[in-house]
Amino acid sequence: MLNYLFDYLQKIHFPGAGLFSYITFRATFALVVSIAVSIWFGKLFIRLLKRRHISETQRDERLDPFGVGKVGVPTMGGVIIIASILIPCLLIGRLENIYLGLMLVTTIILGALGFADDYIKTFKKNKDGLNGWVKIIGQVTLGLIVGLTLRYSPQVVINEKVETRIENNKEVVIKSPDVKSTRTTIPFFKNHNLNYADLFSWLGDPLKYKAGWIFFVILTVLVVTAVSNGSNLNDGMDGMAAGNSAIIAATLGVLAYVSSNIVLTEYFDLMYIPGSQELVVFTMAFVGALIGFLWYNSYPAEIFMGDTGSLTIGGIIAVLALCIHKELLLPILCGIFLIESLSVIFQRFYYKLGKRKGRHSRLWKRTPIHDHYRTSMAQVLKADPTSTVRFKGNDSRLQFETKITFRFWIISIGLAAFTLLTLKIR
Repeated sequence: MLNYLFDYLQKIHFPGAGLFSYITFRATFALVVSIAVSIWFGKLFIRLLKRRHISETQRDERLDPFGVGKVGVPTMGGVIIIASILIPCLLIGRLENIYLGLMLVTTIILGALGFADDYIKTFKKNKDGLNGWVKIIGQVTLGLIVGLTLRYSPQVVINEKVETRIENNKEVVIKSPDVKSTRTTIPFFKNHNLNYADLFSWLGDPLKYKAGWIFFVILTVLVVTAVSNGSNLNDGMDGMAAGNSAIIAATLGVLAYVSSNIVLTEYFDLMYIPGSQELVVFTMAFVGALIGFLWYNSYPAEIFMGDTGSLTIGGIIAVLALCIHKELLLPILCGIFLIESLSVIFQRFYYKLGKRKGRHSRLWKRTPIHDHYRTSMAQVLKADPTSTVRFKGNDSRLQFETKITFRFWIISIGLAAFTLLTLKIR
């Protein structure tokens, strides 16, 4: 909304009004506003939840036997994150921009889905929460909305080749035509772009493009579902998910800024994405919301984000990457989420395999994998006296929660740096 005010002020030559035309100013402003909102609103929200004794039944029952001591801590903190994203975006962002619209829709849909899950756990005292299939249907629906919007919206175009040159002492920008394309950035290859349509060249020109878009929409659904669930699994220690996600989001903010800047896209030989500068504003609001949430979620946590936050965070990261055509970088950038998800999948598979043979077998003491490093064999046997663990490690080297969290943050920083390096490694 402030954009329209400053546009008018600029027309009447009001001093300083031109600052709002700079994406760096608006993005930084969004970051500051988001941090301020999350800290101010967070304090009020935590007080409200404590007065009403609202905490997550599942977390109380699951963690207390292991002596973590987090019974009674308020949940639904994702509401703080969502409010801290929406307020600065509505104030500072250009709402007619299709990319910003998609990000706001993603935030609201997954926020509502996560809130419904937390509501059932908290108020209905049902530790299972929302039915798993309902979550999947919600994530798939969002994936279809995003994929089809990117397919059919006339605002969603790219310029694959951008060149700047000096003519008559003036900088001249030469761009290829704006086109709708299924091209995406692929790491480690000399030609940075991969066209999904080329995977279906055997169908011939008329059909391969249709097949490419169908493939892209299906991929969008898979990416949104996978990253959203990966973020959800990463939430389990104070500051863990918020810290890792802030690092990932900041990296995507850099990539979005590069994608929206003609000079930088030429330098890095990347596709130029008109209109994607509003994603920089959104991403900085997102980063600010996560940083502000850490004010209360760092150890010892005063509030948990719940599924309201974790599902929303993962979905935002996935859609951000898809909008700037960087989804193939996610296995590197979101390596922590990937490892957490794989640890759960392998654990369940191994357990079911052992159960068929009459054994209660585990690969790790607990999953997601971050819980393995703070769980002793005595705690495992207390829960299941017949259980055996293949990779049980040394109980004398169990780690404090804060050390595990900081080490995961360090890994995320390394993965983020490596992701940015892929722009030059080819």
